[in-house]
Amino acid sequence: MQELNVDEKDKRIDSYIAEKVDISRVIVQRLIDEEKILVNGKKTKASYKIKLNDKITIEEEKPKETKIIAQDIPIEVLYEDNDIIVVNKPKGMVVHPANGNPDGTLVNAVLAKCKGTLSGIGGVIRPGIVHRLDKDTTGVIIVAKNDKAHINLSEQIKNHKVEKTYIALVRGIVKENEAKINMPIGRSQKDRKKMAVTKSGKEAITNFKVLKRFPKSNCTLLEVKIETGRTHQIRVHLSEIGYPIIGDAVYSNGKNEWNIQGQCLHAKSLKFTHPTSNKQIKIEAPLPKYLEEIIEQSEKREIE
Repeated sequence: MQELNVDEKDKRIDSYIAEKVDISRVIVQRLIDEEKILVNGKKTKASYKIKLNDKITIEEEKPKETKIIAQDIPIEVLYEDNDIIVVNKPKGMVVHPANGNPDGTLVNAVLAKCKGTLSGIGGVIRPGIVHRLDKDTTGVIIVAKNDKAHINLSEQIKNHKVEKTYIALVRGIVKENEAKINMPIGRSQKDRKKMAVTKSGKEAITNFKVLKRFPKSNCTLLEVKIETGRTHQIRVHLSEIGYPIIGDAVYSNGKNEWNIQGQCLHAKSLKFTHPTSNKQIKIEAPLPKYLEEIIEQSEKREIE
């Protein structure tokens, strides 16, 4: 059971809960219809306008039991020991099963690689998953093999002890050599499938520095480091300041002269403390071939 003490007023309850709990408005409305959401102990309607100090209780849904099968899918292992496995996630691969992606995910592949030995903390659907990457984001991702490692790594991420470095190719010529973006991110009010910069969102901090500008191709190569890990954070922040990631169909128009589908965003490296040895580890993933080729083509144009 989850409880919310209302700190706003005159907003529809379905919109308020969707923002605070980060679930879709459609799901909130269904839970209200099923009387799994109560206001001051009484059933309510989706159109109810909240009042200050209302107490909202939400009956949490139990996840459906789903058996995840191990699948022999080729994956590039960057590091592995008894506690963790670190993989270079390819473009187009979903991290864990979800609606529309029942199999063929990173979890299915890693289960086969580790012969079913993964942390159970992520539940049936997300065993071992400590953090995620978007479907079309490539690069380094850690999977925990046991609960101890999972808890340790989750705490490191929560306390900003894991250094995450990305490479992004964005549209436009970025003027600043480096900058910090500090803008809260929450669910978009216009499109619940998207995230957006919003006053009611959670703190989100992204730092970037320019690696190379390509004026003839009208794009800039950035190194990006994040202090927080909000959904779609880098994609939302860069789009918000006018430099959307090339190929991102959600936060830009997706059109690009290279006909790349999916954002040119790569998780280059992770630096963290090993959950058992306590040694500092830094693991890097090489740039995917498609991104290397775009960079090479852009560099050639500059010297022609």
